Amino acid sequence: MINQTQKNEKLRKKRALRVRKHLKGTSLRPRLCVVKSNMHIQAQLIDDDLGVTLGSIATFAKELRDTEFNKKNKASARKLGERIAEIAKSKNIKEVVFDRGSSTYKGNGILAELANAARAGGLQF
Repeated sequence: MINQTQKNEKLRKKRALRVRKHLKGTSLRPRLCVVKSNMHIQAQLIDDDLGVTLGSIATFAKELRDTEFNKKNKASARKLGERIAEIAKSKNIKEVVFDRGSSTYKGNGILAELANAARAGGLQF
């Protein structure tokens, strides 16, 4: 018998697959993958052709660990969006494919804050 936690995990994986089956990152246009947990946010630039991560930042990273941006909130999401745009600029990346995973994109939510900050930083998606 499957308990509720296992059922929710199975549904979350199905949602993520449903979104990701249409997305593919290349070296010219990598995938900006955003993962939210109960306590943290993580953003990665992924080249799916080579299977490598080009850059990443998270609220639990060393540079943000002892600041006010070390937990999941809108201010932290804004900071991560700015930081991932800087990482992309340093690697000469201007366009990305946004991968929200199993999370919903609301116009006033954490993912929207991260996306808007990344757009303001110069990324196009």
